[in-house]
Amino acid sequence: MAKKRKEESEFKVSDRRLFTSDGELRDSTDEQVSTIPVTAAVALENPPAPTAAPTGEAQPVTSGAPEAEAESELDGPEPPTDSEQQAQHDAYKQSARDLDKSVELEGHSAKELEMSFERFMASLYMTAMMQMGMMHEQGGQPGVDLIGARQTIDTLDMISEKTKGNLTPKEKGFLQNCLYELRMAYVEVTNALARAPQTPGQHTGTKG
Repeated sequence: MAKKRKEESEFKVSDRRLFTSDGELRDSTDEQVSTIPVTAAVALENPPAPTAAPTGEAQPVTSGAPEAEAESELDGPEPPTDSEQQAQHDAYKQSARDLDKSVELEGHSAKELEMSFERFMASLYMTAMMQMGMMHEQGGQPGVDLIGARQTIDTLDMISEKTKGNLTPKEKGFLQNCLYELRMAYVEVTNALARAPQTPGQHTGTKG
């Protein structure tokens, strides 16, 4: 009976992720099975309520207000000037060079700190996988954040749309593979959560 209850309190999904739990690119496409606690099913039935708009949010401008005033209220604060941007850019570059020197002195390569398009996509990929409970930090427990996973996947999709025509074939292929794997994993996780039995004491809906 204990074994049966354990099986009912968990569900399994196929693991086709591109990276290992340590963040390394897989050498093969072998499927693995991940087990995730069914208590995460609450995320499907009780999503967090939308955050109320702050009271200080700009209100629609009346028709009598000048157009320039309306644009000023809706556009937010003025951006930094060119000289301010340049000053911060130079200060940032100097700090980066100082960090590179420290890394080199410790016997590592500063190239490990360089950001590339593939590394950026990989970081979003692993974030989405962790949000779906298919990856987790060493020593930690997997958790499910479906709303966060969906937003991360949608971010990758938005990047795909915004960068059309600007990517190399390798970058484009890497991005499309990430999107394909994440969408497939998201569908599997959401379907598994929807089918999962409730744990004892867990109730849904309202009492009659």
